[in-house]
Amino acid sequence: MLPVLKFVLLPSVLLLASASRFPALACNNETDLEALLALKAGLSRHSDALDSWNTTTDFRQWHGVSCSLNHGQRVSELNLSSAGLRGYIAPSLGNLTYLRSLDLSYNLLHREIPRTIGQLSQMSYLDLKNNSLQGEIPWTIGQLRQLSHLYLSNNSTEGGITYGLRNCTRLVSIKLDLNKLHQEIPDWLGGLSRIEVMSLGKNKFTGIIPPSLGNLSSLRILNINDNQLSGPITESLSRISKLEMLALQVNQLSGTIPRTVFNMSSLIHIGLEMNQLSGTLSSNLGNGLPKIKYLILALNHFTGRITASLANATMIQLIDLSGNNLTGFVPPEIGTLCLNFLILTGNQLKSSTVQDWEFITSLTNCTSVRGVILQHNRFSGVLPSSIANLSRQLEIFDVSFNEIYGKIPVGIGNFPNQIKLELLSSN
Repeated sequence: MLPVLKFVLLPSVLLLASASRFPALACNNETDLEALLALKAGLSRHSDALDSWNTTTDFRQWHGVSCSLNHGQRVSELNLSSAGLRGYIAPSLGNLTYLRSLDLSYNLLHREIPRTIGQLSQMSYLDLKNNSLQGEIPWTIGQLRQLSHLYLSNNSTEGGITYGLRNCTRLVSIKLDLNKLHQEIPDWLGGLSRIEVMSLGKNKFTGIIPPSLGNLSSLRILNINDNQLSGPITESLSRISKLEMLALQVNQLSGTIPRTVFNMSSLIHIGLEMNQLSGTLSSNLGNGLPKIKYLILALNHFTGRITASLANATMIQLIDLSGNNLTGFVPPEIGTLCLNFLILTGNQLKSSTVQDWEFITSLTNCTSVRGVILQHNRFSGVLPSSIANLSRQLEIFDVSFNEIYGKIPVGIGNFPNQIKLELLSSN
């Protein structure tokens, strides 16, 4: 019987030996389970998103939970975006130490982001946008050395951009817009060399645009709109050869636009409206912007004439130069562009002869024009009959508060869509 006894006991001995050699496997799965249950306890739900989160079901089958086969079925992803969740993020989240991706966006979470988030050393994707999170961004986020995407937009976080983030050198995209962040934009942001998207808009940042941002050679989108930035637009930004969007509108920026900005051939969108910028527009403005689609320089203090070189920016769809002190005539070359909108409201532009309206006649060759807005200028004389030949897509033609007289051109009423025709205070 002895040999048989040895044969029967051997598998049990092996199992015990295996458990003693790898005690963490069962223990760590239990740790993840407890962390998830504690996380659930901090949430009050208004949907059925967490119905599956109960101990009668393997947590690896819970809604929003994904596990890694490479690490003993540890939790690697947690996605509860738009789940109708309320409550707070429990500190136990930090015990999910193999978590690589966390998405709790579009919920109604409040309180602070727990400091224990810094324990998630494998984290590469963190998305908490569109909640009601408060307090400062925890400095422990700087411990997430693998972090590549950080989305905290549309919350109520305060304070400055935590110094710890300078350690997150793998960051590719950072979006902190629509918060209550203040202080100055830190110079060390220019050291995050992999950044492609930086969105800091609609906060309360003060001070200047750090010249170090010009070192971000991979940057495609720079959005710092709706803050309290002052001083000039740093010329160093023109070194960013891949930049597609430069959005600095609604600040207190002053001085002239560096001429080199208009040689950034990758730019698609320039938004500088509602600042205190001044000077004349470069005569070569359109020559170095082959990809530009949106040029918005409204509500500044620009003077001088509109340059005919804009006609060389053949991809442009929107020109908004309203609310400046531009003078002279609208170059007829502008009409050769295939625009959606031409907005020149509130300048000192004029017309005195039929030839001065040639830009309108040229626009009749463009089938995509939806709006021509010229109100509050010094245009005078009779409107050209070519207006009736503008795009069938036209929605608004506004020349109110000018010195227009004479009859409305025949054919205006033939547009297939109802258009808004504003002639108020014209003669």
